[in-house]
Amino acid sequence: MNTISPVRPEPVEGLAGASTSSARTVVGDWPLWEVFVRSKQGLEHKHCGSLHAADAQQALQMARDVYTRRQEGVSIWVVPSSTITASEPDDKAAFFEPMADKIYRHPTFYEIPDEVGHM
Repeated sequence: MNTISPVRPEPVEGLAGASTSSARTVVGDWPLWEVFVRSKQGLEHKHCGSLHAADAQQALQMARDVYTRRQEGVSIWVVPSSTITASEPDDKAAFFEPMADKIYRHPTFYEIPDEVGHM
């Protein structure tokens, strides 16, 4: 039985502003970054996708090129995927259901003044 081994990209040469050692880094070894974009109409950043980049500055530039090509964004966040902590799907019941018996936490019990705006 034949197995297909993953193809590793060739070393990247001549990155602008990169040192000789970082210019030779294999793209597949770059960390994964999660990209969040705030649109012109929105008040919050929304997750758009992921990309590999050598550092935060390069991740911002690549995210701008990939996820805001139509000038729809006004702000971009990039976060290393390794720093994100997430709940486990198997823990859903224990993690979320205790909130169902605390109805006082729902915003239906509060009146929001008009001057507050976007709530």
